[in-house]
Order: sequence, then C-alpha cells, then structure tokens
Amino acid sequence: MKNVLKLIFSSLLVLPLAMNAQQQSFPAGTIPNEHNINGADYPRIGEDRRVHFRIHAPNAQKVEISFRGEMTKEADGYWSLISKEPEVVGFHYYQVIIDGVSTADPNGKPFFGMGKWVSGIEIPEKGVDYYSIKNVPHGLISQSWYYSDIRKEWRRCIVYTPAEYDKNPTKKYPVLYLQHGMGENETSWANQGKMNFIMDNLIAEGKAKPMIVVMDNGNIEVFKTNPGETPDEARRRFGSDFPSILVNEIIPHIESNFRTLTDRDNRAMAGLSWGGLLTFNTTLNNLDKFAYIGGFSGAGSIDLKQLDSVYGGAFKDRKAFNDKVHTFFLGIGSEERPERTKNLSDGLKAAGINNIYYESPGTAHEFLTWRRCLKEFAPLLFRTK
Repeated sequence: MKNVLKLIFSSLLVLPLAMNAQQQSFPAGTIPNEHNINGADYPRIGEDRRVHFRIHAPNAQKVEISFRGEMTKEADGYWSLISKEPEVVGFHYYQVIIDGVSTADPNGKPFFGMGKWVSGIEIPEKGVDYYSIKNVPHGLISQSWYYSDIRKEWRRCIVYTPAEYDKNPTKKYPVLYLQHGMGENETSWANQGKMNFIMDNLIAEGKAKPMIVVMDNGNIEVFKTNPGETPDEARRRFGSDFPSILVNEIIPHIESNFRTLTDRDNRAMAGLSWGGLLTFNTTLNNLDKFAYIGGFSGAGSIDLKQLDSVYGGAFKDRKAFNDKVHTFFLGIGSEERPERTKNLSDGLKAAGINNIYYESPGTAHEFLTWRRCLKEFAPLLFRTK
C-alpha cells in the first residue's frame, strides 16, 4: 500500500513538471492573443508582430486562416500557420476556414464584424495605453431595450454611463450617440473599439467631460440588394430609416430612462465608416438637436459645388452653422486614401465652414483609426464655447 501511495504522490509531482515543460514549448517571444478564451494558448502574438495560429482539426482535409493563407497539418491532428508578414498594430478580424466552411476560432472570444460572428487578434501598440484597462474608476456598460414602432421590433442600445453616474444621483449628463460601421452592430464599439476604457481614461485624466455614450444598431449589418433593386438603390436604402429611429425613438427612450441634459448643446453624434454617413444624415438634417458632429473614416460626402443646397441648406448660412455646431470633426487613417476627407475639410474651410481634420498615422480602415478618432473627438465635447 505504501508503494502505491508513493507512486501516486510521485505522479502528482511529475504532472505539474510535465505540464510546465509543455507550457515552455511555445514559440519564443510569443504571448497569447488577448482575445483568447481563458486557458487557450493560441493564437499567439510574436515580438515581431507575426501571429502564430494553431487549430485542432484531425479529420480536416484543408484548413486556412482568412486573409493569411493555408495551414500546415501536423502529426498530432493540429494545423499551424505563422503570418508571413508582421501584422499592423491594432485590432484585426479573422476566421478559420475548414474544408471550405468559415467559422470563428473556437479558441477566441466572438466579435460581430464583417456581417457575421468572427474572431479578432490584437497586435499591441508599444508605449500606448489610452485604450487599456487601468486602475481608474470605471464606467458601466449596460443594455437598454425599447420597442421601435418604425421597425416593428424590439431593439437594444448599449449604454455607457461614467463611473460617477451612480454616485451623483441628481446630476444630469450630456450624451454622445456613437455609431458602428457596415457589417457591425451595437456591440462593436464596446468590444472591438474599447470605447469604455478610452472614456474611463480620458475622464479620469480630466481630458473629457463625464458623459453618457449610446451605441445602437444602425441597421447596416449585411449589405445586400433586394430582387429588382440596383446596387445604388440598395445603398440609398441601407440604414436609411436609422435617422428617424434615433431622433424619434432612441433619444426619447434614453432621456426617459437616464439622467440626461436634453438641450442640443449637450447632445453629440459620431460614427465610423457607414456610421459616419448615418451621422451626417442625422445631424445635418437636425441641427436643432445636435451641436457636435464627428465622422471617423466616414462614408458620407458633401458636394462642395452644391454647398448651399445639400442637407436642406444646412451650410447656406455659414455663420449660423458655425454658431450652432461647436465641433465638426473629420478623421481618417493615413493608409485609406485620406485625401478624400482632407479635400472635404479644406473645401469646407475655404467656404467658411469651421471643422477639425485629424489623420491617424499609419492606419487604414480599421479600429485603431477609430479608437484614435474617439480619443481626439471626445475631449472636444461639451466644453463651454
């Protein structure tokens, strides 16, 4: 009996050593992707910004990683791939493709992007922590449900309330309505964009006013043409009912259920990509309701040759526009044809319309661009003019 107990005890000692030895077999200089589920070791991010993928699919004939290529099968039923080129810093989508079927990585937390549930990798940006979780007071992310008579459906918005919200039960707050892009939904800014950490840090540092941030579904998850419809007609329809939903349903819902300041000087709206177009279509047609406007890589454009007539003549009286709109922000990444936004900004300035142009260095049409835009935009809001 003693020998049996000794054998069991010895085995218990050897097991942690064996597990530790296995843990040390990871590629040198790599760390787990921060979006892995708890306990998952892959994907791993290398110091050279290459990503190491490893998927268990012993019966598969072919396994790929979207945007990165075909994996190599190993003897133990795992498939592996290392990015050929260093990845750009920031957040990036990917999927696993097994014998032609695309799916989210079972080792990763899901994100809604590209019109489906996918996986994401985060390439750390050295020396940058404005979107990192820090030891500061943290705001609350919650869901708020309401019924839309326009869409005839129940909807939810994701609402950020600043850390002090519950500690100051009589205080009212300004509101930023923040929109996602095509192929994303109301969860995207909080998940991919890390907006809550950005806001927590800015507010804690005194760089931004405490504010409520509302993120709703812009009805732009999947772009498709209906039978008998042209692509241009589909684009005009895409998200076209959202401005009415925001003005007539979301704003009243938020102001009825949260302690908000309800005048236009305490209401802002911004959006990324197609959400930028929705922002233009909402705010510029309702300048009596919004005093701050932000487009981040916005899909919207303004015809400078028809400036007096676009958006119902919103720009016709230059002084009136500048008096009403305290911040008109136009941001874009340096690697996504920034000249389209820069030319718009310059043209508006030449016509007498005040605006702020921001260009994110080294980034394309991706969430690092939009995180940076939010970091630049939020401190401009709700300041005494």
